[in-house]
Amino acid sequence: MAVLQAIDAARPLPRRSRQARVIWGSTLVTVGGDAPVRIQSMTNTDTVDAIGTAIQVKELALAGSEMVRLTVNTPEAAQAVPYVREQLDRMGVEVPLIGDFHYNGHRLLTDYPACAQALSKYRINPGNVGKGNKRDKQFGQMIDAAMRWDKAVRIGVNWGSLDQELLGSLMDENSRRAEPWEARQVMYEALISSAIESATLAESMGLDGNQILLSCKVSGVQDLISVYRELARRCDFALHLGLTEAGMGTKGTVASAAALSILLQEGIGDTIRVSLTPQPGEPRTQEVVIAAEILQALGLRSFVPSVTACPGCGRTTSGTFQELAKQIDDFLRAQMPVWRSRYPGVEKLKVAVMGCIVNGPGESKHADIGISLPGTGEAPAAPVFIDGEKRLTLRGEHIAQEFQSIVENYIENRFGARQAASTAVD
Repeated sequence: MAVLQAIDAARPLPRRSRQARVIWGSTLVTVGGDAPVRIQSMTNTDTVDAIGTAIQVKELALAGSEMVRLTVNTPEAAQAVPYVREQLDRMGVEVPLIGDFHYNGHRLLTDYPACAQALSKYRINPGNVGKGNKRDKQFGQMIDAAMRWDKAVRIGVNWGSLDQELLGSLMDENSRRAEPWEARQVMYEALISSAIESATLAESMGLDGNQILLSCKVSGVQDLISVYRELARRCDFALHLGLTEAGMGTKGTVASAAALSILLQEGIGDTIRVSLTPQPGEPRTQEVVIAAEILQALGLRSFVPSVTACPGCGRTTSGTFQELAKQIDDFLRAQMPVWRSRYPGVEKLKVAVMGCIVNGPGESKHADIGISLPGTGEAPAAPVFIDGEKRLTLRGEHIAQEFQSIVENYIENRFGARQAASTAVD
């Protein structure tokens, strides 16, 4: 007889980076170490349009983005940043803002101190801070601003804008090797060296290492995995993950999920962004939803109640269960901005909407609340399971509406009671 052995549940490895801090007013967002993996996004509005930018930042924050990056590329954009912050404060949106600087960040942070103060973090691209003798001076001006205003810095290297002098030097060095590396390996080394050397330089200038995050973005899944594995091996700075130019629709979604999931499972990564190109008419918030789904699927965080639904087959009589699953999923997501504070823990709720008797009852029992709709040849009845037990059966034309009401009542009774108990203790 075979001996059964205990099987360990797969889980992500502990992260091994130091903890960084991003501050706005009284809001402290910790990154790295034991802190949750944070979701970041970026606006695509013209920052000069302070109202439009603030509205999009609010939308991204409500969708779950915990930091939002803005383009700061002109004096006009720099002047608009404090007004964006002011609008957000008026709306009660405390999400930290990140300034994305290229080429002229040293001037903008120096000439517009209100901008430097309104931001919570500066993104610096080592490949775009200047050339030759100007590089260290202009980089130093940005680090000085970060120290003056007590701001975090992300040193973000991108393979589309690598430091060409560093790359050329590494290529020359590689040509002298007895066994030269492949060009791709040299590019990896340039990315990693640029990030770490810039971080070391920032520390030598006086910036606290706990206010430094690093990123080395590429657009290929295997490239990203290779670069970040080596980056994590060679430093303990907090790391920001994301495929640059991931693409549109399913391509961008799948590529980002594949790359980020592997690294996060290995304990690599402290903030993430899904750089998704929105499809026509698609909201900017879709990239935030996907990032949250990646973290939730890995069991790293919970953001919204999960809805389990079967894909449908020849046993299912119609798209009723699909419509109901979408209706319930949309309903739960729409309510989360309110429920997050009203019903603590509701984000861990599990709901099942199944289409026939094969797996329907079983999946419904495993969920907190579930419904098994009738399939082909089955009796026109839909049993509802609550906390693993069959509680009632729905029939008729209004099953969807009745089940939604049952879900609402369940949430109120379970999570509303928890909030009431917590308030009573306080």
